[in-house]
Amino acid sequence: MTQSPTISIAEQFGGITDPRQHQVDHLLIDIITIAICGVICGADSWVEIEQFGQAKADWFGQFLRLPNGIPSHDTFGRVFGMLDPQEFQDSFIRWVEAIGELTAGQVIAIDGKRLRRSHDHRLGKAAIHMVSAWASANRLVLGQLKTDEKSNEITAIPALLNMLVIKDCIVTIDAMGCQTEIAHLILEGEGDYVLALKGNQGTLHQDTQDLFAYAQEINFQNVAHDFHQMVDKDHGRLEVRRHWTISDPEFITWLDPKDKWTGLRCMGRVEAQRTIAEQTTTEVRYYISSLSGDAVEFAQAVRAHWQIENKLHWVLDVAFREDECRIRQGYAAENFAVLRHIALNLLRHETSAKCGIKAKRLKAGWSEAYLLKVLSALT
Repeated sequence: MTQSPTISIAEQFGGITDPRQHQVDHLLIDIITIAICGVICGADSWVEIEQFGQAKADWFGQFLRLPNGIPSHDTFGRVFGMLDPQEFQDSFIRWVEAIGELTAGQVIAIDGKRLRRSHDHRLGKAAIHMVSAWASANRLVLGQLKTDEKSNEITAIPALLNMLVIKDCIVTIDAMGCQTEIAHLILEGEGDYVLALKGNQGTLHQDTQDLFAYAQEINFQNVAHDFHQMVDKDHGRLEVRRHWTISDPEFITWLDPKDKWTGLRCMGRVEAQRTIAEQTTTEVRYYISSLSGDAVEFAQAVRAHWQIENKLHWVLDVAFREDECRIRQGYAAENFAVLRHIALNLLRHETSAKCGIKAKRLKAGWSEAYLLKVLSALT
């Protein structure tokens, strides 16, 4: 038999403090191991994790102590509801750093997602909102953090950035994260930023729009700029994306006369024109960035940002049914979100099965040999 998965799981998650203060019937590492394996194999609730554990009791018995058998779903729910989410997050981030060294220049996309069914109206508890960081080249969830119930992503993003290693990477964030403090933190971490603009920064969005309008009016004459165009055609859809950057110091000084934006070196404009069935729509977006102004680099960063929607949020909804999950007791919802991210990272790292994440989950549930192969990414 290959190396026991409990060894690697214990190495990464064995240091988490057991929140139970009395004599326990089930070891914490057994509970965490069964939960990780259950979520990999298609379990989306504590009841399903218990049933998975019962079905695989003989297999788990080969490498877990299980002093009182497989824990009940109530035990799983109670323990993960009490488990310190910060400790669980920290263990998760250390594990990701150990298995996936970030390549220089890759995009780290940061975005939030609401767990829609995690609310409890009876207790006045709102649905939780998780902010996640996604490494585009490695296709890994790097970390996640729950936003404060009375706050929003603005407070969670700096805390998440402080947890991550972003050196030599490009951090992309939508307009909610377009904040001077966030830009400063990214530069302090030796990364670069591409921040989307909307109307949440005074006149910055309008000023950037006016600058590009003026530059285009004079045909960018004597204005330091760059341009890149990308064309995608697929299944009756034609999309043309045009990217302009302005890196002219005079324009940047006019836009930011008090140097509020640490490291600001260029502004970006994206014009996305999409044609489907002879109907054409156009969307224009504006950005500020610490990049040099190379339009190809800027275009690749903007494009890579959308992976967090397509490769993370969409997969969590479709393959893991995250939006249907009713888990809500204590810290259980955010801890279960971490279990999903652990499972997703492991399933993406296993490449021998040429199928989607949902099919990989089913295969891992059917084949213990394949489950061990998925778990090997922990080592």
